[in-house]
Amino acid sequence: MRPTNVRWLVLAMLLLLSIITYLDRICINSAAPAIREDLGLSTAQMGFIFSIFAVAYGLFEIPGGWMGDRFGPRKVLTRIVVWWSAFTALTGMATGYGQLLVVRFLFGAGEAGAYPNSSVTISRWLPARQRAAGHGWVWMASRLGGALSPLIVVPLLERYDWRTVFYIFSTFGFAWALVWFFWFRDYPTQKKGVNAAEIQLIGGAKEGAHLAPVGKMFSSANLWIVLAMYHCFCYGSYWYLVWTASYLAEAKGFDKATLAGLTALPFFLGALANFVGGFASDYAVQRLGLKWGRRLIGAGGVGGAGLLMLASLQIADPTVAAVVLAAAFGASDFMLPTCWAVCLDIGGENAGAGTGAMNTAGQMGSAIVAAVYGGMVETYGWDLPLVFIAGMSLLSAALWFFIDPTKPLTQGPKPSAVGEEVLA
Repeated sequence: MRPTNVRWLVLAMLLLLSIITYLDRICINSAAPAIREDLGLSTAQMGFIFSIFAVAYGLFEIPGGWMGDRFGPRKVLTRIVVWWSAFTALTGMATGYGQLLVVRFLFGAGEAGAYPNSSVTISRWLPARQRAAGHGWVWMASRLGGALSPLIVVPLLERYDWRTVFYIFSTFGFAWALVWFFWFRDYPTQKKGVNAAEIQLIGGAKEGAHLAPVGKMFSSANLWIVLAMYHCFCYGSYWYLVWTASYLAEAKGFDKATLAGLTALPFFLGALANFVGGFASDYAVQRLGLKWGRRLIGAGGVGGAGLLMLASLQIADPTVAAVVLAAAFGASDFMLPTCWAVCLDIGGENAGAGTGAMNTAGQMGSAIVAAVYGGMVETYGWDLPLVFIAGMSLLSAALWFFIDPTKPLTQGPKPSAVGEEVLA
């Protein structure tokens, strides 16, 4: 019997979700100058607006991921998307600094768990040998959302005020959540139209699978190294999400006409890098084994990003420097599917909580860079703080060589051959 292809429709829904996630999340980057002018906010205050989202997002990642493991991504993702869409609209209603802080905190709390629940869905709906590629597709879509956001927001800001932009963007998530809740099912065996051949091809988790206690996960030294690696990586990743428009305008002198394209460029390159990086990671595992296949792709991507950031600071031509800086984001995103695949390698049925823990550590890095970067710029200018961001990327690369994806979170060491066999 030829397998049905319902799993690819599930993946397509996750891609659409990822695009909407970043459309809603990144639109504040392009709207930031208008928000600052309208509400009379300083650069440092805008930094705290960016930071409070990351703090809330990080705090609720583990609970959001655990809920996906426990109750299934159908209900949990529906709740997440409805919540954040509501607070996207409420962002446009804020009339002052305090209100905006509260709304963006609640926005982050509601959106937390979106990607861990996408990982739960991938772990249940894709074969093990395609999980890094699946994450590559999902993160590619996120970058397309990030790239499209300034291209949509900037023209809208020329026609409407910044508040209307947030109202428009809020409608996308509501529509997605409606389709997801009535169409999706948590396991392939629950979904009409999935035949036995596709269920056998997918393999993996079955209904009622045992979940290890979340607390037991944190006894794994392997997990703590993953958390440290992702924490350092997110300094650079989040910088691109919230500071690129301001950096290119104020440090490099680009006007509004050029700014939209240059702000979108890192995300287009990131989309391509995620797509290629996911397949490269699974291919490297087949050729080099699970441990070194994951390590080399991870370290090479984020390490290259750090070097390219430093190189951009040595280039006098602003356009060339902006392109090199965009390439650095692409290099770091080449690694991104491997990060999330590693959490599935070691997390098993605790994929949601494992990826949630990793993303919590990452968002703490995001919160720090969002909060302190504005003050660093006011003290040291735009270039020197970017050296710090590059250094954190290089540290993330070094930590990859201490991660062992053949060691499950809740068990002792597993022979590498077993891990290789699973993904071969």
